[in-house]
Amino acid sequence: MRRRTSTPWRRAPREDLTPAARRIIHLNNGFQLLFNLLWWMPVFYAYQRDVGLSDGQIFGIQSIYYIAFCLFEIPTGLVADRIGARNCLWAGAAVMTAANLTPVFSPSYTGFLLHFLAIAAGRSLASGAASACLYDGLRAEGAGSHYLRAEGTARALGLAAKVVCWPFVGPLMALAPQSPYVLSAVSAACSLGCALALPRTARRDTGKVTDSGQRGPALLRDTGAALRTLRSSPWLALLMVQGVGVFTLSRICQVNLFQPVLLHHGIAESGHGTVLAAMTVAEAIASARPQWLTSRLRPTAWVSLLSVALAATLAGTTVGGPWAVAGLLCAFAAVTGFCYPVQRKLINDAIPEHAPRATLLSVESIVDRGVCALAAVAAGAYLAADRLDTLLWQSAAVTCALVLVLHVALRRAHHATGRADGVGPGPRRTGRLPARGPVALPVDEGTAPGP
Repeated sequence: MRRRTSTPWRRAPREDLTPAARRIIHLNNGFQLLFNLLWWMPVFYAYQRDVGLSDGQIFGIQSIYYIAFCLFEIPTGLVADRIGARNCLWAGAAVMTAANLTPVFSPSYTGFLLHFLAIAAGRSLASGAASACLYDGLRAEGAGSHYLRAEGTARALGLAAKVVCWPFVGPLMALAPQSPYVLSAVSAACSLGCALALPRTARRDTGKVTDSGQRGPALLRDTGAALRTLRSSPWLALLMVQGVGVFTLSRICQVNLFQPVLLHHGIAESGHGTVLAAMTVAEAIASARPQWLTSRLRPTAWVSLLSVALAATLAGTTVGGPWAVAGLLCAFAAVTGFCYPVQRKLINDAIPEHAPRATLLSVESIVDRGVCALAAVAAGAYLAADRLDTLLWQSAAVTCALVLVLHVALRRAHHATGRADGVGPGPRRTGRLPARGPVALPVDEGTAPGP
């Protein structure tokens, strides 16, 4: 029997967009840009050291942050499926505004701990909700084919804003050390305005008649639905695990190890914003050019290959001078830009039609953040022992080994089910990457360079 294929990677014409769909896209662009515009990102490690925190305290806070993110993900995903993604977005933006102001009033260990706990709460509220809000909103307007380009455009604008803003962080801190946190709070407050302006979405029922004729609690029902979906779809579960290597490496490098690596190679704090801006440019270009990935490999194979490339590039930063390290970090960011969209598209298409999307996307984030929590503890221990190079080499080796094992498991799952690689358990199919034609692919807002 001839296998059906579709072309969700291709570009959809803009003429069929309704005014409501355009409004959703524009407001999503604004929310993604402002919500994720963390001015303090290039300097937070050095800033915390300047106020007296040790490496163990800094990385300990990061580990607690990742664990807190895991604990927040499921309830916030369930809340998004219950009260509506829009309401979850404005709640997340409000929490982020308060979180960014905490270090201004309490520049201490306790203040930074509360800061990152609030960041975890705010980002988890928006993590699954933002993708679900855009996906469901465009489908409701008959513009589902624009989802990929809309997500890609939002990410590109967010990256462009960071490129423009981050080089000014050093001079701004010279004038007022706390200015990056104040500006981050202002950006988050503006993202709250975008969330409030989004069209209201219909809330789902708070209970359901069960087989016994009784209505069950909505949160428990969604949790059960998500777990049943994962149990019935090994393919979806494996795809989620596949992203762990990518997400962990990119976060640990771009957030936790970015400044220690630069300082280790003699790059002064004043240049960190410029290096991070250059990395962002590289990532933005790669994210907007998925057609550079040949269609000869399936999407899951590309994720595995790019994961190995990330590990190799990170290990390569242990050799060479400052310019070589900056160049390798830019190459690392470019590989990340290619990898994120493909992985995010695979996950979205693998989720069944009526499954609790925000909850399932939160499940993926839980696995990711849980591994990041362990990695942050290890990174702090290695840095405290002045063994940064050893950490990078061992991380690369472990990643390559895990990617190989998981890729074999994916191939076996593919042959066992008789499905094409990249096909999820629903009616939507991913197909292969197009040979040509510009495409903007989605990436989870939680996976952008951020804590």
